[in-house]
Amino acid sequence: MCDESERHRQDNRSPALHFEMVRRRPAASLAGIVTDICGYREILPGHFSIVEYASLTVPLVISFAEAFAIGLGHEPGDNDLYASFAAGLYAGPVIIKSFGGACCVQVNFTPLGARQFFGLPMSELRDRMVGLDDALGFDGIVLREQLGEASDWHKRFDIAEGYITRRLAQARALSPEVAWAYRTVVASGGRTRISALAGEIGWSRKHLAAKFTDAIGIGPKTLSRIVRFNRALSLSKQKDDDWAGIAADCGYADQAHLVREFRQLAGETPTGLAALM
Repeated sequence: MCDESERHRQDNRSPALHFEMVRRRPAASLAGIVTDICGYREILPGHFSIVEYASLTVPLVISFAEAFAIGLGHEPGDNDLYASFAAGLYAGPVIIKSFGGACCVQVNFTPLGARQFFGLPMSELRDRMVGLDDALGFDGIVLREQLGEASDWHKRFDIAEGYITRRLAQARALSPEVAWAYRTVVASGGRTRISALAGEIGWSRKHLAAKFTDAIGIGPKTLSRIVRFNRALSLSKQKDDDWAGIAADCGYADQAHLVREFRQLAGETPTGLAALM
């Protein structure tokens, strides 16, 4: 395992370093379940804001300090403060603000891994943040105390990995049909036809959508949209913003279709988003 320390700049204009981030790649036994574990600590006072775009990450955030202000598709308000929580998939931009006093551990799950770890229908987390005690029960409170008392990031990561491993040992197995369908959509770049998936499994489209929503939190059509969007965003870094070509490569009907999807999933036009990255 490797802990990688990073210090990030407030923005491209300021040399002031405002937070520390330490990231660990999980143990091989958690492959396909957890993508990474991060430690985050703000080291200067200030008012900071980032936007996260539609992704296939299901985060578990365990905080030891100030809460974050989080808005799903909108600027967060006074009632949008969250400290320790789990968040399901959301097909849109997420605006996150902090105020210079945040400190937390974040575990990033894959959608399939999240269903096993949390042991509840992921539709209960979709489009929302759920408090740690509601997501994990009393275990979550104990875990937060243990992480908060640990003396450094390395020990915190060990504690988190140990807890995840023990919880997964008691988890129910995923539906092999849903797991196969999910991986097929991702591997195809979101271009697999949903009717073909259902036919291959021997299910109706309605039954596939219901099973998907339970396991992933979203249906296969929405999953395909998020996968296509992220592939298009990745290709934009290689193709010098050839959006017509990217639209064709990613299976959009045309460039206008790609633009509409970017607006819905990122809150930006393709060129506007490329300029921010």
